[in-house]
Amino acid sequence: MKPMALWLAGIAGVLLIAGFVALSLMADGPKDALYMLRYALPHMHRGKLRPGDHAPDARLLALNGKDYFQLRERTGAGRPLMVVFGSYT
Repeated sequence: MKPMALWLAGIAGVLLIAGFVALSLMADGPKDALYMLRYALPHMHRGKLRPGDHAPDARLLALNGKDYFQLRERTGAGRPLMVVFGSYT
């Protein structure tokens, strides 16, 4: 039984190291991969919104880059609102 446990522990270790190396390549280095594991992964979760649900209120930056507005101020009255998350660079 002991040799089998050592083999399983060795395989698990190799897989863990291989996963970290792959993550390091995707994150531009081991330092960034560690930061991603330390800060991002604990906060990742699936949202609870479904199609047709109202959006949660949020403070957003206006197109002029200076003013802010609340999402609830722009929704309603039958007017659609589109929020784009992305980069235009």
